[in-house]
Amino acid sequence: MRIAIEWQKMRRTLIAFVAVSAFLAFINPYNAAGTMSYPAAFLYWLGMVGAGGLGGNLAVMAYKYIFPDGPRLVGLAISALMATVAVLIFIVVVTVARGYYVPLEAIPRLFFLILVISIAITAMSDLIDRAFANEDTPPETGKAVEPMAAFLERLPVKYRTAELHAISSEDHYLRVYTNLGEALILMRLADAVRELEGAAGAQVHRSWWIAKASIADEKRQNGRSLLVLKSGTEVPVSRSYHARAKELGLIT
Repeated sequence: MRIAIEWQKMRRTLIAFVAVSAFLAFINPYNAAGTMSYPAAFLYWLGMVGAGGLGGNLAVMAYKYIFPDGPRLVGLAISALMATVAVLIFIVVVTVARGYYVPLEAIPRLFFLILVISIAITAMSDLIDRAFANEDTPPETGKAVEPMAAFLERLPVKYRTAELHAISSEDHYLRVYTNLGEALILMRLADAVRELEGAAGAQVHRSWWIAKASIADEKRQNGRSLLVLKSGTEVPVSRSYHARAKELGLIT
């Protein structure tokens, strides 16, 4: 999902770069492309827009890294300034490569002219990003914490990733059976059963709650059912809970 979202943003950025470059090549502001043909002017503007986009995005990334909660407008201002610097460098390099030079006294005016366009493009990019903000946000899974996992958080750290097998009541304490061993916690069984509502298991006796996945076998003793845990512990099923246990598939 994240890769798909990043590709969507990249594709949208590339389309915007091409569209803006095509438009600027057509209107040729400040006569920046001189007498170049339209295809050449398009490539020239595409280079400038690309340089500005790279400089501005790198600046924003650095700003967000250093000041993750910094004001958005400050980030946009920094982006526009760094985009202007990047474009200015691009123009100077291309001009020199063509055998010309840029007079030092022309730099401040050139910087200002580029800054005007950079501010406009930065503002437009921000509007586009905000318009697509919901589309670029990964959907929430809405997955709640699994009841057994939440209950195991009550146990010592070594048991918190264990497989819950059963719970038995011992006076004011609960003995919690897991695949990693047993632990005692101060809690009433009624409260534990409430916390485990929705989990794959059920109370089968006034003193026992058992997880369905922990059942290894079922036995009969004196006409009553006994559920055998994977650990070998035998859990009685009382008559008052027999129907419910059978309904949930804990016993046959």
